[in-house]
Amino acid sequence: MKGRARSLTVVGAVFAAAICVAGLAAVASAGSGSASARADATKATAKFRDLGVAEQAGYGLLKDKKGIACIAMDSMPAMGAMGVHYAKAALVGDGKLKVTTPEALVYQPVDGKLKLAAVEYVVIKSAWDAHHASAPSLFGQKFNFTPAGNRFGLPAYYSLHAWFFKSNPAGTFAMWNPKVSCK
Repeated sequence: MKGRARSLTVVGAVFAAAICVAGLAAVASAGSGSASARADATKATAKFRDLGVAEQAGYGLLKDKKGIACIAMDSMPAMGAMGVHYAKAALVGDGKLKVTTPEALVYQPVDGKLKLAAVEYVVIKSAWDAHHASAPSLFGQKFNFTPAGNRFGLPAYYSLHAWFFKSNPAGTFAMWNPKVSCK
């Protein structure tokens, strides 16, 4: 009887451990909210496929300090490009991030028209750091850091591209997309 009780105890412990591991995996997945957050973001921003709707919502063309609108990696063409950014200044400076309200929309030039390719989440580093102990993350992805003195003339900031409307062989959350060109 002692041997059987011990076997049941071991089986029970293994079963409990399996449940704990599965539960932790579910919590980690839910915590990042990757799938549901992505669905929420895509649903909320699909309307911006129409550039006119984006402009009516307050998104405006963002050019760098040299007046360049379509951001490409000219020195390394295999990296591709980001595309043309339309940003909402009030969101960039508010120090907050919301999955359904990206600070910028990224469009790919296609046959003389702009096609929504990605959304970009941007927060000024000092505004974020004033209330948080670490860099931001969304979709289980840590944001990239861009220091002051950048091509946009912005103070240091955190950003995350999310290529929800254009496949990206470099990864959904990569900055550059080899399938995007400014030419």
